[in-house]
Amino acid sequence: ELGWPESVPYIDSPPSPLEFFREWVSPNKPCIIRNAISHWPALKKWTSAYLREVVGPKVVSVAVTPNGYADAVFQDRFVMPEERQMPFMDFLDIVEKKVISPNVFYVQKQCSNLIEEFPELVCDVQPDIPWMSEALGKKPDAVNFWLGESAAVTSLHKDHYENLYCVVSGEKYFLLHPPSDRPFIPYELYQPATYQVSEDGSFEIVDEKTADKVPWIPLDPLNPNLELYPEYAQAKPLQCTVKAGEMLYLPSLWFHHVQQSHGCIAVNYWYDMEYDLKYSYYQLLDCLTKAMKML
Repeated sequence: ELGWPESVPYIDSPPSPLEFFREWVSPNKPCIIRNAISHWPALKKWTSAYLREVVGPKVVSVAVTPNGYADAVFQDRFVMPEERQMPFMDFLDIVEKKVISPNVFYVQKQCSNLIEEFPELVCDVQPDIPWMSEALGKKPDAVNFWLGESAAVTSLHKDHYENLYCVVSGEKYFLLHPPSDRPFIPYELYQPATYQVSEDGSFEIVDEKTADKVPWIPLDPLNPNLELYPEYAQAKPLQCTVKAGEMLYLPSLWFHHVQQSHGCIAVNYWYDMEYDLKYSYYQLLDCLTKAMKML
């Protein structure tokens, strides 16, 4: 059960709830599902012109960084993006290069931003994935909308969610590590900070002085520093491309690093994980890893 395939397998159609739980959720294995969202109107409707018409002047939350890395380690800090409130059409102008900016913009606010900030678009997708909701016996905790530039990168991390990641247009590029790779993946504690724009338009990093330190992964899996982190050489990443119309099942506690094609649009569903034997196994592995480093 702890052996992983060398590539992420494909399923050609949505499974039954029982089959999906038995074959994928319970053994905590990822897969890419074809034809699971082919009925979504969004696949044809979500053009730039349509989004301008439907969302247009509405003010939404946009993550802005100088380098494309939000929620990532930079200059020995865990740096969060500037969260800018701006009309959605102004954001689209930047993505479409009608307005040139030296910074990187990404609609990536979680906390169910599809429902909270883009309710006009929910009718083009689904409020949940019925066969997943039945398999888990619950509705998703959050449904998120993602749209951004190709320079926007999601640093390596893990989530306590069963994640169904659906690409509407463009492509997403995932690098994955199973939970069993935890001994080879470095974690350190960092002072949290936020990007803030100065009067001259440049960014400065401002510490969140009252906040607790954040455990995060300092390693870039695309260019790992094996002198600093030699254990990572023993890890075995899986890489996959999720194309428009495809859905990635990303199991809970899997580490993932994400890139995208320019202007890629995606919707993902976060279902709370079960804190069962898999979680206990990961906690044991995490504690043993930390204990070994103290010896």
